[in-house]
This record gives sequence, C-alpha cells and structure tokens, in this order.
Amino acid sequence: MTAHNKYELMKQYLKELGSVAIAFSGGVDSTFLLKAAHDVLGDQVIAVTSRSCLFPEREMKEATEFCEGEGIRHFVIDSKELQIEGFAHNPPNRCYLCKSELFRKTLAVAQEQGIAHVAEGSNLDDIKDYRPGMAALEELDIKSPLRHVELSKQEIRELSREIGLSTWEKQPFSCLATRFPYGESITEQRLEMLGKAEQFLLDIGFRQVRVRYHQNLARIETDENGFRLLEKKELRESIYNAFRQIGFTYVASDLLGYRAGSMDEAIDLP
Repeated sequence: MTAHNKYELMKQYLKELGSVAIAFSGGVDSTFLLKAAHDVLGDQVIAVTSRSCLFPEREMKEATEFCEGEGIRHFVIDSKELQIEGFAHNPPNRCYLCKSELFRKTLAVAQEQGIAHVAEGSNLDDIKDYRPGMAALEELDIKSPLRHVELSKQEIRELSREIGLSTWEKQPFSCLATRFPYGESITEQRLEMLGKAEQFLLDIGFRQVRVRYHQNLARIETDENGFRLLEKKELRESIYNAFRQIGFTYVASDLLGYRAGSMDEAIDLP
C-alpha cells in the first residue's frame, strides 16, 4: 500500500472518530497528525501540549506558533513528572509512569471540551523500539492513527513535505529524561544542564544531537555533519569550555554517533 493510500485511510479513520484531542509535541509525527485531523474535523479537533521540564522552551514555542497559524484550539497542561512516584529514580518503566500521568491529564481536558477521543503520534517504526509507554496508551484507550494505518517515519516526512509542513525535515527530539542511564536520578538541575548543553550545540551548527548524562561526563551523540564540525580544534575547545561552565567536568564524543534509545543498550529488554 502506498503512503498516499495510507494517508487517505487515516483521514477516514479520523473522520469516524468524530472529535479528537491530539497530544501535540510539535514534532514531525504529531504535527502531521494534527494537521490531518484538523483538515478533516475542523473545530472538532483540539491540540493538547505538555509544559514540562523534560522539554526545552523552544519546543513549546514552536507548538504554540503552529496552532496559532493553523487556527487550532490549543490547550497547555503543566506536567509535574518529577513529582510522579518513582519517576525521578529513573526505572526502566519510566516512560510508562510519565505517559500514564500525561494522558490522564489530556483525557481530562478532552472531557472538559466535549471531545470524544484522545490520539497521539507514534508511528509504525516506534513498535521496533523499547517503548514501555505503549502499555499506558492501551490501558487508557488512546488512539494511534499513524500506527493504525502503518505509516512509517519516512512516509510521514514525505507526506509532510507534500502538504507543506515545515516540520518534514525537523530532527527527531525525545524528552530529556532519555539522556540518563536507567537508575541515575533525574533532577531539575541535571535536566537544565542537558538542555543548555544541547542548545549550545544547536546554536553553533549541530543538527542531530544528544547529550547523554554520565554524572560529571557529557557524552555527545551526533550525525556525520556533527562529526565534521568536531574536526575543528577551535570548536572542540569552545564546546569543552561551554560544557565546563554548565557543570560538566569531562566531555566525550560517542564514536557510533546518534542513535535513538542508546541508553537501552545497557539493560536487558523484556
């Protein structure tokens, strides 16, 4: 089945839902889903975004600007992930704890606004990764239209470009909690350090980047463009000095580069 066929099936699926609240992060997948849902259902669609210490302010800004530009009703909920019992200890099921809290709050907003369903933007490729949060979606009957019609990440990017979404080439971004080894405590101070470190790298020309937290060591994962930047001695020195000011003692580059879920490599997955 072609990507266009899947897209038409998804729009029909959304139409049958009648009304839907989209959990909207501003990323490639949720932007594409929100746009499609709004095209099909109009005012029967709302966007719900979480304001969180796990996401940098730039992501909230982009999500807000998109909704304003498209004329989509946008609701912001305050997430207090660090107050969720067990979350800050960073267990392997951390994502489940977070998603349960997030989608319960999203469901409450939907109910208040008379919206029948809540949907989120995971795609076909996501089922290949370790994603304990998926269990929370099933428990709460959260819809996943992109997975329902088996749209892949690449297909979503291609369709996004065709319909004029600037996010079609946006680099993937996951919450800052994924930067910690499981069992390493998550604190606001550490999250702030990681957010500043990644923003510094983005500001000097990196596109795809993760800064992983290993106590006093920051491990940088990047793509080929980032590796080319790191060939410059002056740039390496500026990164080192900036990271020292942020609070890290050592700075290292991961030889394998960026890869989603690299922290999962250290545990035995179920």
